[in-house]
Amino acid sequence: MGNILLVEDDIAFVQLIDNFLRRKGYTVITKMKLSDAIAEAQNTPFDLVLLDYHLPDGNAFDLIAKFREKGLKIPIIIMTGFNDVRTAVKAIHSGVLNYITKPINPEELLLLVSQALSPPLHSANISSIQKDYVKGKANASRMLNKHTELVASTDMAVMIVGESGTGKENIARTIHVNSKRASGPFVAIDCGALYDDLALSELFGHVKGAFTGAVHDKKGSFELANGGTLFLDEVGNLSYNIQVKLLRALQEYEIQPLGSNKIIKVNVRIITATNTDLKMAVKNGNFREDLYHRLNEFGISVPPLRERGEDLELFCEYFLKLSVAELGKKVTGISTEVMDLFKRYDWPGNLRELKNIIKRAVLLSTSQFIGLGDIPHEMQHSPDFTPKQSGNDLKLMNETNEKELIIKTLNKVKNNKSKAASLLNIDRKTLYIKLAKYCIEV
Repeated sequence: MGNILLVEDDIAFVQLIDNFLRRKGYTVITKMKLSDAIAEAQNTPFDLVLLDYHLPDGNAFDLIAKFREKGLKIPIIIMTGFNDVRTAVKAIHSGVLNYITKPINPEELLLLVSQALSPPLHSANISSIQKDYVKGKANASRMLNKHTELVASTDMAVMIVGESGTGKENIARTIHVNSKRASGPFVAIDCGALYDDLALSELFGHVKGAFTGAVHDKKGSFELANGGTLFLDEVGNLSYNIQVKLLRALQEYEIQPLGSNKIIKVNVRIITATNTDLKMAVKNGNFREDLYHRLNEFGISVPPLRERGEDLELFCEYFLKLSVAELGKKVTGISTEVMDLFKRYDWPGNLRELKNIIKRAVLLSTSQFIGLGDIPHEMQHSPDFTPKQSGNDLKLMNETNEKELIIKTLNKVKNNKSKAASLLNIDRKTLYIKLAKYCIEV
């Protein structure tokens, strides 16, 4: 069914996962050090790596870097503690397929493994759900939607800026399907997983014999996206050398495959995404200023989930429908207690984290509604979780102290009205009424 490399130094955990996966028909080879894992991966063809984030001789990023250096393209799932979600999300932009938090539920792990090793089998129901675009109704969402709609009909180069997990690729696809190029291809590349030689081949293609291992001609992403849209995710990770060649391709509308003298004309629209400050990278000399301006003809800022409080329930409903259709479960909703917890959580992994947690909860749920028992216990004790305190509950305050508390709370959350309303235990509409009542300007 699949050959899996398990990299983990906890012997008891190794035995548990090893035995479980073998019973399910998988072949498992275990290594407890990164150095041994890298050596094994060079000599044995693996279909998947299950990788503990912390190991005696390094961490997951060390193995990812070594895999890149040696040209190993093996899907990786990171196993990490719940409080390392930010790290796990960052790892995805380094080429990691997915992550799972400890303590690990074997059935949840099996689901990720089977998805990684099997072609996606989407039913018509799942496909129709995935085509839906959750626009959102928060002020930040409305601005995002407006900018997306405005630029879609043009051929401008778009740079999408936002934290990891905010759905930048989904926005890029939305721009494409609403553009004049909708009938053309949409090609996406994760620049965070490319080193120099691989980046040149992936972008511009190569001919047989261009380098060791080039056993046949290969079309690059520019050529594959001809007539359509090329999406470069985490473009800030490209080396300076690749930036030079990329700029030339964009200026001349032509590419030259590695090892070839042939010049190929291309017609593509470029959409890029980044979760880093490229202006600072330009200032520091790590990103070409001319390329930055060429890619940033129109900038779109994607707000993090914590600034889209009014949209949280919409996204929960969407991910719930998607998970139920994919897993074949009969879950119809999310309990009030769980939604209350969700509203007070900071979501460092943004939409990707919300999707993962709901999918996990649907898998574990034994009733119609997702309850607290289906949510990771560690979530409530995360540093990103802010419990409500009675002293902050506006419903318990008299009018004399209301204005002072509202001002104090707004200052605390830097005038984020959605977050302020949540901390005050009122809805946004009520908050706006009180802002007008007390003449509080925000």
